[in-house]
Amino acid sequence: MARVMHRSSSDGGSSSGWSEAAAAAAGEEERAGWEVRPSGMVVQARDRGADGAAAGVPPRPPPPEIRVRVKYGAATHEVAVSSIATFGELKKALAPRTGLQPSEQLVTYKGRERKNSEFLDRFGVKNKSKLVVSEDPASLERRYIERQRNARIQNANRAIGAIALELDKLADQVTSIEKSVSGGSKVAEVQITTLIELLMRHAVKLESIPADADTSSQKNLQAKRVQKCVEALDVLKVSNGRLQTVVVTTKWETFDSSPPVTTKWEIFD
Repeated sequence: MARVMHRSSSDGGSSSGWSEAAAAAAGEEERAGWEVRPSGMVVQARDRGADGAAAGVPPRPPPPEIRVRVKYGAATHEVAVSSIATFGELKKALAPRTGLQPSEQLVTYKGRERKNSEFLDRFGVKNKSKLVVSEDPASLERRYIERQRNARIQNANRAIGAIALELDKLADQVTSIEKSVSGGSKVAEVQITTLIELLMRHAVKLESIPADADTSSQKNLQAKRVQKCVEALDVLKVSNGRLQTVVVTTKWETFDSSPPVTTKWEIFD
């Protein structure tokens, strides 16, 4: 057994602290085989092994393991946990079986919800004890909100994808007009104005699509495509107006009319 020694105060009865000399003496005693506890008590130091356990003291055996029965819905699961585990650790063991994350679980024992930091043995949980786990209502609400959010994202992606396909077709028409105008061929102005009108309609559709952080980048990308095509058509409209209309005429060759052909009939009596 370790010997215990108390230090007496030498500063006129005051126990507010040790003097420098006393602190130095404490260091010497600690090196000599004594140690100072946080309370100020000086005890004989024990020799400790490599694992930190006191020499000559056998290691403490691990706590026994218990098997508890947990009901979740219509199913009952039997889970093995340490007898001194917390309810939070029990939730971690239940997660693979219930499909619920520990934060989504409510564990009830003896009709009361138990906190994660509370210990099983403190509340009388033992081998074959029965507990009930259910999904946290707040978790249900969060999951519902997440499903609604995912549905909105999917709808937005489908709408943006459909507009992107239409823009691909209109962009091909813009390229075709650009080639014609660049080659000196005048196109009908109504063709250019119709394309601009179609592009602006798609711009309005894009604006009406609700977007969040996951879909805003795609929405902005398609909006920039519309803007680029409209700007290109505005330039082509001016260039097309400067071109002369080419009139194609066909010269027909005429032939002189032949003398009339008469038929002489012979009359018989």
